[in-house]
Amino acid sequence: MNIVITGASRGIGRATAELFAANGHHLYLSSRNETALYKAMEELMLKFPDVTIKARPYDLSKKENAIAMGDWIVSLDIPVDVVFNNAGSFLPGNVYNEKEGILESQLETNLYSAYHLTRTILPKLMKQKSGHIFNMCSVASLQAYRNGGSYSISKFALLGFSRNLREELKPHGIKVTTVIAGAAYTDSWSSSGIDRNRFMEASDIAKMIYASSQLSPQACVEEIVMRPQLGDV
Repeated sequence: MNIVITGASRGIGRATAELFAANGHHLYLSSRNETALYKAMEELMLKFPDVTIKARPYDLSKKENAIAMGDWIVSLDIPVDVVFNNAGSFLPGNVYNEKEGILESQLETNLYSAYHLTRTILPKLMKQKSGHIFNMCSVASLQAYRNGGSYSISKFALLGFSRNLREELKPHGIKVTTVIAGAAYTDSWSSSGIDRNRFMEASDIAKMIYASSQLSPQACVEEIVMRPQLGDV
């Protein structure tokens, strides 16, 4: 299988890339941070020498870059089996007092990146009549999130995008899975001072994504909802 992952240099994206590679699948990775991306690619190549791993840095919050990444994937002329739209960011704040431009920034990073990349790759998936799209949502897609503001708004929108895609793509043999996750321990939480055991592991989410990708063509996991054992942080 050929696996496309955005936001792949760390956290959930990196954990998912590693799990797919460990099972012999080929990786096509992207991240905004060029240095971190190529470091991750090098480490994965050393660990899994029999797997094809390619990477290109893109800031997918920019429409032209999301389209450029899609064009790169299409130009490789390979079957595309999985697209994991994982690129995203969290900017805290409240609607009433967050800085001007935060809504636009969060929508560009958390929604438009997935929208434009997916639209660019979809004609290929529709032609091959197969493929599996995973969109990285959040528990903030389901309910108001404390200090969530525009982040939560953008994740609600991404959930709507995912649900629409699922309905549209049923006749084309393309699966869509929405990953609705609570807090997993990644770099963004490392300085929080909260006990690591209070969080899920990034690998927990990766395992659920991988398992969902391995089902028969007749089965689709529409939504994965995961939270820490003790509930939301």
